[in-house]
Amino acid sequence: MKIEKENNDLKITGVEYLDIGLSVDCGQSFRWKVNKDGTIHGVVKNKSVDIIQKKDEIIFKNITEEEFNNFWKVYFDLERDYKKICDSFDDDNLKAACKEFPGIRILKQDEWETICSFIISQNNNIPRIKGIISRLCENFGEKINEYEYGFPSFEILSKKTPEELAPLRAGFRNKYIIDAAQKFASGEIDIEKIKKMPLEEAREELKKIKGVGNKVADCSLLFGFARVEAFPVDVWVKRVMQELYPNGLPKCTKGVEGIAQQYLFHWRRQHQQ
Repeated sequence: MKIEKENNDLKITGVEYLDIGLSVDCGQSFRWKVNKDGTIHGVVKNKSVDIIQKKDEIIFKNITEEEFNNFWKVYFDLERDYKKICDSFDDDNLKAACKEFPGIRILKQDEWETICSFIISQNNNIPRIKGIISRLCENFGEKINEYEYGFPSFEILSKKTPEELAPLRAGFRNKYIIDAAQKFASGEIDIEKIKKMPLEEAREELKKIKGVGNKVADCSLLFGFARVEAFPVDVWVKRVMQELYPNGLPKCTKGVEGIAQQYLFHWRRQHQQ
């Protein structure tokens, strides 16, 4: 990977298996927009960024090299060798998925934001999820520029009532958001401890939150805690498993089941019947 300064921007080249537009718009994050002109805009925590990608050349607008190395390189999982992972898949379906969509990467998102976002995602579609999260940030987040707001902390949300969250139009999810915020704020659930737990224990810890089952817990672990061995199962993945892997995933996915899941998830959705 090569990093070059261009005025106030950074140009990144030499990264294989990276499609930023696809990675931010394939169901794992909800505060990104891929514009018709090819620019990609996102708000992550308290950071707003614009990115332009043309093949293997990626421009990060108005950021420093320090910010890239300390934040965005981690966020886009740029130190993981996805080519090596894809090459290790000796399964025809996974090979096909990787060949068609090689640029998908697992984003390393903020743990709290990811948990809260996937609580909101329950029984919901992506446009509505994005709308609820946008209203959550506008109502309770810290203003980061003229138009945008950061994601509100669990400390702030822990002091709210379901009635105060009514402007979100999130319905039954309001009480789940508050329950999660209160459990984190009180220390009943500790993010730092979850990071060190075996996967099964970490999943059960997150399931202490009202309304959180295996899917939301596994999505949170995969997309927030970078636990790439977590394997969230939604309706699309369930179909893939029933049709292609009734006896479970092939052995070649061991330890990176979550990465395999994301390839299969997107591949199956694009070829839905």
